[in-house]
Amino acid sequence: MTRLHRTWVCLCCQLTMALGLMYAPAIAQDSQVAASAPATSATALPIAPVTDTWRAALPRDPEAATQAYLGRLPPQARARSDAYFEGGYWLQLWNLLLALLTSWLLLQTRPAQAARRWCAGLSRRRFVQVTSYAAFYVLATWLLSLPLTIYQGFVREHEYGMATQQFAAWFGEQLMSLGIALVLAPMFVFALYAVIRRAPRYWWLGAAAVAVVFMVIGLVLAPVYVDPLFNTYKPLADSPLKRSILAMALANGVPVSNVYEFDASRQTTRVSADVTGLWGTAAVRVNDNLLRKTSDAEIRAVVAHEIGHFAMNHITQSLVQFGLVLVAAFALVAWASAVLLRRFGARWQVSTVQDVGSLPLLAAVFSLVMFVATPVTNTITRTMEIEADLYGLNLAREPDGIAEVLLKLVEYRKADPGPVEEAIFFDHPSAHTRIYNAMRWKAQMQPPP
Repeated sequence: MTRLHRTWVCLCCQLTMALGLMYAPAIAQDSQVAASAPATSATALPIAPVTDTWRAALPRDPEAATQAYLGRLPPQARARSDAYFEGGYWLQLWNLLLALLTSWLLLQTRPAQAARRWCAGLSRRRFVQVTSYAAFYVLATWLLSLPLTIYQGFVREHEYGMATQQFAAWFGEQLMSLGIALVLAPMFVFALYAVIRRAPRYWWLGAAAVAVVFMVIGLVLAPVYVDPLFNTYKPLADSPLKRSILAMALANGVPVSNVYEFDASRQTTRVSADVTGLWGTAAVRVNDNLLRKTSDAEIRAVVAHEIGHFAMNHITQSLVQFGLVLVAAFALVAWASAVLLRRFGARWQVSTVQDVGSLPLLAAVFSLVMFVATPVTNTITRTMEIEADLYGLNLAREPDGIAEVLLKLVEYRKADPGPVEEAIFFDHPSAHTRIYNAMRWKAQMQPPP
């Protein structure tokens, strides 16, 4: 799926229990390795330049051609990229441990229990009780996680030269995200507990359905109402490139009449594009970093990949597949939370799962389950990315263009992991895997020697 779609699916999975704190498979990175990594503010990955003659002379053997591409990356750049990405393995663990600690504090400590009672006493109406506690929960988890969020999202990104914002601007966006969570989370939590009360034995089925509904709402509303809060979107200036992108989109069933660019450079140095939207909100969008840092062939290759996601109906597929994962996850949450409440409910002053005070417990168990399920969720998205790569190759016919872009993505994604490492930790295929597929396509599509 596209980066936007993947982000919204992950955010909605997080919203299911913790509104972004409890489990973040989406692109989080940090580590012990990072402590010894260079803290310079590099602005671009140093890739050895080549000419079209060099590309034409590449060996037909896909592996040899792949190694020729990867050989253009200096060893120090590869080491820096590896340190950054491998840090993500540790950061997933630190986020999990922080989530568990936060849940324990909200269940066990007297101030948190007093806040829970205060929310319950605000009104006799269950809607007020549930939504007020949900709002307290979001705010409390946001504050408790803020130090790690600052390090993860601001300090570390600047250390590795991939962030462009000053702290005030960055923190302002964090506050906007918090405001959005304070609006959406109470609605979700109220729907979740309505399901739990109505079907106490099988609430896990209804909870998964509610989560999928919120995913759909996010996919529909985000491009129109949320994304413009953080970036400015404007039509791309007319050019042969724009006309080519529109032709590819329309020829492959994307109902758009324009191509938009947005100012991602105000936040990051990363290149990206997406083809997003449901039910009349489809849009083709490219960020200004991509427009500035890459050639027309590379841009066409990237957009063709994103069109592949749309044309292959990956949005719907991801909703179905992640929905099944959520059914299994919530079934485990229902079983484990019942066991834990029998053992510790009196200490936590929470008698049943129907009590909204069980929210931190559900969040903790959900976090742990989704952490263990990381290889499954990563495999779902990685498989769709491979499919979109192949679709994009057949659409744009730019194997060298996509290979060049993939070298640039090595800035924040390890280039050549082992097969087990890739299967567990990568939600996208590695640069080696993707360049190899492009070179294999190129070799097979060339005339015989």
